[in-house]
Amino acid sequence: MTADLDPESTPFSPLKLGPLTLRNRFIKSATNEGMAPHGVPSQALLNLHEATAAGGAALTTVAYCAIGPDARTFIDQPQLDGSTRTAFRALTDAVHRHGAAASAQITHGGCFTFLPELSTKRPLSASGGINKVGLMSGRFFKQAMSEAHMQACAAQFAQAARHARDAGFDAIEIHMGHGYLLSQFLSPLYNRRSDAYGGTAAQRAQFPLRVLRQVLDAVGRDCAVLCKIGVTEGVKGGSTAEDAAEVAQRLEAEGAHMLVLSGGMNVESVWQLFGSPLPAEARANVANPIVRAAMHLQKLTEPRFDGFREMYFLEHSRKVRAAVDLPLAYLGGVRSAANVAQAMNEGFDAVALARALLFEPGFVNRLKSETEAVSGCTSCNRCVVSMYTPGGTACVLQGENDPAPNRIPAGTSAI
Repeated sequence: MTADLDPESTPFSPLKLGPLTLRNRFIKSATNEGMAPHGVPSQALLNLHEATAAGGAALTTVAYCAIGPDARTFIDQPQLDGSTRTAFRALTDAVHRHGAAASAQITHGGCFTFLPELSTKRPLSASGGINKVGLMSGRFFKQAMSEAHMQACAAQFAQAARHARDAGFDAIEIHMGHGYLLSQFLSPLYNRRSDAYGGTAAQRAQFPLRVLRQVLDAVGRDCAVLCKIGVTEGVKGGSTAEDAAEVAQRLEAEGAHMLVLSGGMNVESVWQLFGSPLPAEARANVANPIVRAAMHLQKLTEPRFDGFREMYFLEHSRKVRAAVDLPLAYLGGVRSAANVAQAMNEGFDAVALARALLFEPGFVNRLKSETEAVSGCTSCNRCVVSMYTPGGTACVLQGENDPAPNRIPAGTSAI
């Protein structure tokens, strides 16, 4: 697995990211877990990330930690504030017991929200006008963020990062992909502004750069600060790998400690996120009617697939790798020791895994002991919709989660 690699940068050599040193190059990528009832991290969420840490990953990422009440897409998503600090601290303590680090992915959904109530009549986005997501939730219009909105939002990102640091997180991942608020600024599909925040890829990056700057000022001496960006939106008129390379150069100049490379959009190209479509039975069995309707609409524009393709973001990610020197984490279709070796040989500094670790939390340990290890994950994508089940996200090949730990806050001993 490591025969052709620089001995100083093998998959199991340490990696320094700002003030943080990881024990190896494996990251548990953020995957919406469905394990934060009413915004409070549950014992199930703790169990998932502790199992990942015990399984050998160097850094495990808690997905979609909202920076404020309006920042959520759904009610039951973790929110970083003083009221959740104790539960988050129990989670990070559990991860640290196994020698791993914990990352909080912080984000704002922008117009991608299904909350029953917002503090504003129209959800915020890069530009105003018709809200495609709102056609399914009754919020038919969105509003362009003003300078005051952006100032307040950037401050919320910084404050959420402070809460994460105080809860014991070692890293902060700013979500700039998949169609959430910062992605809406980066995307030409959403950003139609004619001021300093719109136009070229570099201009569209101005507000995300402001957020990064304020998060670095807030916690950059204490925590690694990562950004998750899309290397392609995978849809006509969307941002490209060339755009991503331009954005990456700006993020590097601003001081980001690492970029996690992803792709696709929640509304326009969900299949691009996973390299394969969601199964028909998964769409039919989703309990949430809004999500079910969205999945059926997406199916109408989905391209034809001849089967799952490993390393499906590699072609796009290479262009970002060629443009910057800062550490990059490759994500997308890694299912074997051979895939890991290829990513490292291509010059990526870390590998981010999601479905493979849901199938087998100890996969990283097995990669270390078996030179030809292959994941048993079939990339069926049923885990994607399992977040809406009572037990939260799980690999259906391993069975649904017990719902009981998902009913109590993290760190609660009695169930």
